[in-house]
Amino acid sequence: MKSVCVYCGSRPGKRPAYAEDARATGAMLARRGWRLVYGAGDVGLMGEVARTAQAAGGATFGVIPTHLLAREVGKRDLTTFVVTETMHERKKVMFMNADAVLVLPGGGGSLDELFEVLTWRQLGLHEKPIVLLNTEGYWDPLVTLIRRIVEEGFAEASLSGFVTVAATVSEAEAHLSRALG
Repeated sequence: MKSVCVYCGSRPGKRPAYAEDARATGAMLARRGWRLVYGAGDVGLMGEVARTAQAAGGATFGVIPTHLLAREVGKRDLTTFVVTETMHERKKVMFMNADAVLVLPGGGGSLDELFEVLTWRQLGLHEKPIVLLNTEGYWDPLVTLIRRIVEEGFAEASLSGFVTVAATVSEAEAHLSRALG
C-alpha cells in the first residue's frame, strides 16, 4: 500500500474552500487505496482529511507528540496511532512512513514540515514527490519566494523542480498517481 503524508493546518483557516479541499483529499486518498499519514489531530484541516478518509474506508496512520495530545485532540480511532516524545520524532516517523508528501494550506508547522522535506530533497536524502495543493492561490507567495531564492543565487534551479504545484485536488491526484504508480 502506498502512503501519502499530508501536512496541513490544525486550524480550519478563513475560507470554506480549505476544508472542502481537505475533505476532497481524504476521499481521494481512500478511493485510490493510499494510506493517509498525518499529524493525528482531530482539529482543523487535519481532522477534516482524517475523518473523511476514515468515512470512505481509507487507512490512516497518525503521529502526535505527547505535548499536543490535548491541544490537537489526538484522534485515537485511526488505523495506526503513534505517540512520540518530540516534534522532531513526529516529523521523522511521518516522513519515513510515506511515499509522497502533499501539503495543504496551513501555518508555521506546515511550513516547517515542508521546508524540512524540501531541504532533505535538495541534499539528495530522498526522491519522494512533494506536491503543494494551492487552494485558491494560498501558496502563491511561497511559490514566488522559492523562485526568488533561486533567482538570488541561494539555491540551484533544481529547487523549484522539487515542488509540484497543484491548483485542485484532482490535479494533485494526477501528480501523485504519476509518481506513485
